[in-house]
Amino acid sequence: MRGAVRSPSYGAVLGAMGRHLAKLFPDSLPTALAAAAGSGAAPGSGAEDPFRVLVSTIISTRTKDAVTSAAAGRLLSAAPDARRLAALPESRIAHLIFPAGFYRTKAANLRASARLLLERYAGRVPEGMEELLELPGVGRKVANLVRGLGFGIAGICVDTHVHRISNRLGWVETRDPAGTEQALMRVLPRRYWIVVNELMVRWGQSVCTPLSPHCGACPVAGACRRRGVTRTR
Repeated sequence: MRGAVRSPSYGAVLGAMGRHLAKLFPDSLPTALAAAAGSGAAPGSGAEDPFRVLVSTIISTRTKDAVTSAAAGRLLSAAPDARRLAALPESRIAHLIFPAGFYRTKAANLRASARLLLERYAGRVPEGMEELLELPGVGRKVANLVRGLGFGIAGICVDTHVHRISNRLGWVETRDPAGTEQALMRVLPRRYWIVVNELMVRWGQSVCTPLSPHCGACPVAGACRRRGVTRTR
């Protein structure tokens, strides 16, 4: 792929990101999504509860980390499994996850997903991509996170941060997250597929911000092509 950084630079860059984030946030997991998922296990270990991951990821779409963590915590305290979530009125779910973005739509999707889990999978979250994509509110981003965090199945979850940063670094040259997922699968070693989202989400929030990224204090600046960057700090 044109402009891609060659291996083993991928591991070196991701490792430097992880060490820098550990210094910036010594008492927290890489993202609030991982914290909301519950166990505190390492991303990609498959030790997270898939149901908690599913609920947290659905809530997290277009929602800030702090809001996701609090909203998921409230809902999962009231409904820690599919049976109890399906039994909650939609209005109650919406109240518990407010002020998450699109909270009414997410409430409907969460309740419908719980009912579908009960009808088809005895309340358990399936691990297959196609089965997950049948759940209301679940797209490839959510499905990849559930498979990665909940089951330890390698997949690349691409959100706006992963899309932006992997293009800035020069690892890929793509126009949208769907294209970035496919491009990264071709160039990124499989052992990094699950952790790349956890690292780049926090990296994009704290260092490689959308506008005026902190290139002057970035430990991977020397390995970055700064593609599309017009102003830095």
